[in-house]
Amino acid sequence: MTRKSVFRNYLLAAFLGLLTGWWFWYLPKSTDVGGDSAASNQPGISAVPSVLAVPPPDEAASWDEQNNIDVYRTVSPAVANITSTTIQQDFFFNVFPVQGSGSGFLIDDKGHIVTNNHVVSGARSIEVTLSDQSRHTAKLVGRDRLSDLAVIQITDRKSFPYVKLGDSDHLQVGQKVLAIGNPFGFQGTLTTGVISALGRNIRDEQGQLLEDLIQSDAAINPGNSGGPLLNSRGEVIGINTAIVGPGSNIGIGFAIPVNIAKGIVTDLLQEGRVRRGYLGVVGRELTPDIANLLKLPVTQGLLVFQVAPRGPAERAGIQPGQQLVLIGNEQFVIGGDVIVDIDGNATASSIDVNRYVLKKKPGEKIAVTLYRGARRMTINVELGERPDID
Repeated sequence: MTRKSVFRNYLLAAFLGLLTGWWFWYLPKSTDVGGDSAASNQPGISAVPSVLAVPPPDEAASWDEQNNIDVYRTVSPAVANITSTTIQQDFFFNVFPVQGSGSGFLIDDKGHIVTNNHVVSGARSIEVTLSDQSRHTAKLVGRDRLSDLAVIQITDRKSFPYVKLGDSDHLQVGQKVLAIGNPFGFQGTLTTGVISALGRNIRDEQGQLLEDLIQSDAAINPGNSGGPLLNSRGEVIGINTAIVGPGSNIGIGFAIPVNIAKGIVTDLLQEGRVRRGYLGVVGRELTPDIANLLKLPVTQGLLVFQVAPRGPAERAGIQPGQQLVLIGNEQFVIGGDVIVDIDGNATASSIDVNRYVLKKKPGEKIAVTLYRGARRMTINVELGERPDID
């Protein structure tokens, strides 16, 4: 071996030795793989994080993001943009068409779509646009003003994608929800949030009471009406129906629970309308002060003012008040029966009575417990059918 080759080998060995020494000296101070380095335990000193120990910043949100993506991809093909045309008159009685829009979702492969009643109310024609931009004419199957629900059907005879209906009886405040709809005409919009409250009661623009609604902070705006509110499995748990505020979302939206909608939709599909029980009484909530003033034997119940002529309550013998009196600044009709219980459920107001009776079908019988003066009695009543309110 030549002297030049020996020198070159020595030089290479020295370089490798220096590199190895630097590596062993530097590694414990700059890497925190197991969390045992001295630097990681000293206050004010942050060890350089290891890619093996700490995930990238967006990894913590990746599951939630992927869930949003999966739900949207699965459900959006079954969400419809609904355009309805109504005929209106101006001040001079000139007739002109007006278009409105909303959302809906397919519930079977036959083209049946659930939406809000106010989206299609009074419509002369209905057009549906799906996520693939295909357009279809639709017809009204049935609608229900009381629940603000309607069912329409695409007239094209083909198979359609549809959603899966979930369960709304076991929802929890804080649970994640997703909404897909067409706010302000922007088709296929996804928003997310959480359930803010359950069992909310509000009145719609016509003053109709909507009960037991789901409140969420998922952004709901005009055009979202009738669209699905979904859980993280992509199941429909509600139908978006109302917002609070002057026409735009402020983080308070309301949806009809899907378990309430299921029975209504079934009736609309089978009969085109919803047949509800009807008792036929008008009354006033009894308060302890009023009860004491009128010397009544109970302090809670529904003081019956009127009964509908030839209605179920009158036929069963429930008696209305006979005397009009002024108590404070309010008028009361006294002398009538005080309803305190229906089928074992305590009754304190008209809302209690209506909530229970409306869940019954015409022809069903209920046991109404009441006080007539100081006498307690139970009367069996066969319910009639609630008259249409449109």
